[in-house]
Amino acid sequence: MVSLICTLQDHRDDVNWCVFSAKLLATCSADKTVRVYYTKDFSELPFSPLSGHGYPVHCCSFSPCGQYLASCSTDATTVVWQMDSGEIEAVLEHPGRSPVRVCAFSPDSVHLVSGASDGTLALWDFTSRSILRTGGVADTTMVACSFSPCGQLFVSGSMYGDLRVWNLELKQLYAEKSAHDLGVTCCQFAPQMQKGTGGNVVQFRMASCGQDSLLKVWNISYTPHAGCKMQLLHTLTGQTAPVLSCSFSADGQMLVSGSVDKTVTVYEASQGTLLYTLSQHERYVTACAFSPMAPLIATGSMDKSVNVWRVEDGCSTHEGKFLPGEEAASSCEGGKMGGHSRLMPSDWSEDDVSSWLRQEGLEALVDVFKANNIDGSELLALNKDALATDMKVESMGLRSKIIRKIEELKMESMCTGVPDEYLCPITRELMKDPVIAAGECWWSTSGFHDCAYEEGT
Repeated sequence: MVSLICTLQDHRDDVNWCVFSAKLLATCSADKTVRVYYTKDFSELPFSPLSGHGYPVHCCSFSPCGQYLASCSTDATTVVWQMDSGEIEAVLEHPGRSPVRVCAFSPDSVHLVSGASDGTLALWDFTSRSILRTGGVADTTMVACSFSPCGQLFVSGSMYGDLRVWNLELKQLYAEKSAHDLGVTCCQFAPQMQKGTGGNVVQFRMASCGQDSLLKVWNISYTPHAGCKMQLLHTLTGQTAPVLSCSFSADGQMLVSGSVDKTVTVYEASQGTLLYTLSQHERYVTACAFSPMAPLIATGSMDKSVNVWRVEDGCSTHEGKFLPGEEAASSCEGGKMGGHSRLMPSDWSEDDVSSWLRQEGLEALVDVFKANNIDGSELLALNKDALATDMKVESMGLRSKIIRKIEELKMESMCTGVPDEYLCPITRELMKDPVIAAGECWWSTSGFHDCAYEEGT
């Protein structure tokens, strides 16, 4: 069941976007402002509204740690705000001074991408607040953008109706040129990635919507050498007019969309089954977002309001439960999300493993792992038998969940931006203490692959 718990009516013009962090909800509007609310009671922050833009604000995006908020506007800038004070951290002027329609942070907070009305994309190094490179598609407007969960790819959507996959060199890896007739309006990756059947293949789900009144779910597969492919999984027809926004839940199991027909639809994402249709907005629904930490949905409309909904059957990555504030928020210094995420999992300490367990909602295992001195290398070597026999984890479901999370850690090595020469050519895993190799790859007892070389051979 979905119930309306709050209506925010502070904006004086169309609401264009809404987005959650762990503790906050941000909304932006054609009234040139960004407003920020606490999710605990939906009271507005003391420094809200943020009024640094001179024209309508089209999109806003939290950094993954929630310390910063980026907003972009017709004034051709993307403004970065500090969420502890509301002060402006940086003003990023888009090349060519074209109106900026969309912006998005990478999952590791290292990069920020912005897309403009002239079809250009700007990729920013967020750590230095400087532009890295530009690219794009001529004679169209970029209106949608989303980073993959690994942060090494992103997809853009334009008023041409195309979806394009890019890497961090702004090299186009794939183009679906007829994704939506009359134009794309929004796109978003599901938070999880999956390992494909081809060994070093990783797969992502992505949703897109458009002026053709359709919401589509895609499978994007990626290999380091073969590139990208896109396959259409579902075409969802629960709305009768252009679909303007879409968003996955934090666990990837639900998908929400908003439409010109004034409705909000909620789907079960894997099969595309329509679960709920919500009709409380009086005009076009222009924005929608799931909370990453709680079973909440926010929807924004041209009726100037933002509705907040609770999904009673749960939709969060942590079984619908709120996380303690200290666990939900992590440091963003250096462009990373906390201590353990700056290291390869094999280099984690026992404390890093404990931090990771809490982040994944596995707090019940922290004491067990500490008692068994599980550090990063031991974590990667765990299997179900060891969990059941040696560590006495009795719950089969819990054993299965931890093994899935460990497999996700291993897969992430394929998408971390590690130079290719440091990855085993067979398994694509990170090699430990690599040296120059001449045709031979040796398996080490640690489970990684070491290469040997003799001078002159």
